[in-house]
Amino acid sequence: MEIGKIIKVSGPLVMAENMGHASIQDMCYVGDLGVIGEIIEMRGDVASIQVYEETTGIGPGEPVRSTGEALSVELAPGIVSQMFDGIQRPLDQFILQTNSNFLGRGVQLPALDHEKKWQFEAVANVGDSVTSGDIIGVVQETEVIQHKILVPNGVSGQLKAVTSGEFTIDEVVYTVTTADGDKDFTMLQKWPVRRPRPVKEKLNPDAPMITGQRVIDTFFPVTKGGAAAVPGPFGAGKTVVQHQIAKWADVDLVVYVGCGERGNEMTDVMNEFPELIDPNTGKSLMQRTILIANTSNMPVAAREASIYTGITIAEYFRDMGYSVAIMADSTSRWAEALREMSGRLEEMPGDEGYPAYLGSRLAEYYERAGKVITLGHEGRGGSITAISAVSPSGGDMSEPVTQNTQRVVKVFWGLDSTLAQQRHFPSIDWLQSYSLYATEVGQYMDQQMQVDWSALVTEGMRMLQKESELQEIVRLVGIDSLSEKDQLLLEVTKSIREDYLQQNAFDDVDTFTSREKQFAMLHNILTFGSEAMRALDLGSYLREIMTGTVALRDKIARMKYVPEENLPAIKELEQEIKSTIKNIIQKGGMTND
Repeated sequence: MEIGKIIKVSGPLVMAENMGHASIQDMCYVGDLGVIGEIIEMRGDVASIQVYEETTGIGPGEPVRSTGEALSVELAPGIVSQMFDGIQRPLDQFILQTNSNFLGRGVQLPALDHEKKWQFEAVANVGDSVTSGDIIGVVQETEVIQHKILVPNGVSGQLKAVTSGEFTIDEVVYTVTTADGDKDFTMLQKWPVRRPRPVKEKLNPDAPMITGQRVIDTFFPVTKGGAAAVPGPFGAGKTVVQHQIAKWADVDLVVYVGCGERGNEMTDVMNEFPELIDPNTGKSLMQRTILIANTSNMPVAAREASIYTGITIAEYFRDMGYSVAIMADSTSRWAEALREMSGRLEEMPGDEGYPAYLGSRLAEYYERAGKVITLGHEGRGGSITAISAVSPSGGDMSEPVTQNTQRVVKVFWGLDSTLAQQRHFPSIDWLQSYSLYATEVGQYMDQQMQVDWSALVTEGMRMLQKESELQEIVRLVGIDSLSEKDQLLLEVTKSIREDYLQQNAFDDVDTFTSREKQFAMLHNILTFGSEAMRALDLGSYLREIMTGTVALRDKIARMKYVPEENLPAIKELEQEIKSTIKNIIQKGGMTND
């Protein structure tokens, strides 16, 4: 193998000559320590290498060895419940090998355990015709996730042999007779992270991903296979929103990428997730979670790779027919890594110093999400839902990362610092947020629940928008200048905001709300509004209505703390609302002047 020689070191960027034998995107071992890097630019025989580890102490004249392979991930049983760094090195093994809580340099570790034996159960039979994506057998990886062993991409033929039993991921478990002869296969596949895994067909996503967060599920839903962004300033609650979705979303698997965020946030995830019980399975949440940690104190170049590592692992499980959610926290830190490397390469800068290709890179990432029909005879359906936090400097939503993200995602949950300061969480601003899936999800929910969900949502949003207009008048001339109907509308929208949209992530009951309970809660609030409006039309005074419904409104405010099993109690409240206001109408004109 030819060996290159370092001629320049600039932070995470190393330039080496005598690299004419190498190709762009090749992995390299850089310097005497053998730190890992990737070729990102070739000029003649001089390669620019993005190094994924600290380069302190590496100098000109040291050797560079190209592996001839692209940055790839190992895909096999043993991925789930693990915590990796940005280039799929297992962090628990790192600690054991280096005897340190910090990353050691030049440590080469296998991504997965190659010694552990897994119980492989064959599901295909000898003589079957197989093609890329077909399931050969299964391994029960955790109590929750059944790992399906798939025929690798580009392979088709007749199954010559397959053996059930206990195997490591490197042992041969099946043989396929292809056009080029017999080929042996193990349970291990490798896949380059920058190349999307192929699918048979991409579908239009329509089924909502239920998150249990009322403001999201009701007003700004995301579909399974959709893409959503959560932009917001520091302290607005982006990470908590992502944690909540990771905990409660009705998906089979969660890939959580901590990309350049503070280390204590990943610590929270590591401490919380094993203790949390998945409501769908009754098992620990970690049994369906994969964590990728590349926090702000870890090498900046690996931050750029971590997003691709995460989405490739998500695609692998999607190909098994699972619905997967990938959380990236945050793409702004990833874009900062792009900007730093672009600057060191002396490329022409775009807006705010970001590279001109920022928009296309973001689009490439989000395009890998989606609802698909996978390869293989079976034609399984799978999906990846991409939900990414965006951290604009100073909360400026006009900066390039937020703007380029808005172009490609269909759901935008804009967090508002004013709401956060008022302790209104989740601080999703209902006036600037949007979901382009709302119509499809409304139709889906109408059919599934056999109720008029979409009309309810439309009415709730109409009232919130009307409230915004009325608040302008109130600020100018006071609330007494409004008609009684408008004053009543402000009371109802206050209830929507405080009793429905506001949700306590740390309350055992309020942290998750099923769609049946969401419908009942919103229906009761809007029923109170429509019944009270009718009372005003029939001659009642607003003061009478508000005085006569104090206890009733208290019950409406407490609906969020009623456990799911007591759902009938919330539904019964509708009759109490109607009868209470009916009594007020019948008393008619009995004011307390």
